Amino acid sequence: MFEDTSDLAENKLLLLYIFNKIKVPVSNNQITQMILENNFINYFTLQQYLSELIASNFLTYTEESKHRLELTPKGEKVLSLFMNRVSKNKLDAINEYLNKQMDTIKKELTITSDYTIEHKDKFIVNLRAVDDKTVLIDLKLTVSSNKEARDLCSKWKNKYSQIYASIIDLLTTEN
Repeated sequence: MFEDTSDLAENKLLLLYIFNKIKVPVSNNQITQMILENNFINYFTLQQYLSELIASNFLTYTEESKHRLELTPKGEKVLSLFMNRVSKNKLDAINEYLNKQMDTIKKELTITSDYTIEHKDKFIVNLRAVDDKTVLIDLKLTVSSNKEARDLCSKWKNKYSQIYASIIDLLTTEN
């Protein structure tokens, strides 16, 4: 029983450590991918831990996006007090993973695209770019097909910097 409690505490601290290290809000899917790729915690236990960390006010959903989690000051304090309970092996593994994947993670966290169905023949596409908590662009478009919505999302993910630069150029240059 004591070992289970010890593992539970260590795994929750590891989650807080990841949020602290990334320093930007993360979706449930993104944190799940990070944890599962490293085989630290199984999916169902991870979801339980995240719920408990939110209920304890160690993690919270951001105001801008109710789908992204971030570390609270209370979570930072707990992490600083009990950081020594996380094994060096786990910390080394997560640091190595984050060092290798940080550019990809940051891109996924700062460049987002999604769409929702407005009516049967209308889709709202939301394209967004954020840099260090500053919204660079948040664009909503209405399109008439699911395929158009998916294509816009895909194009934004792959060519956001060129699209963003073109929009700025069009809006700032005089005819």
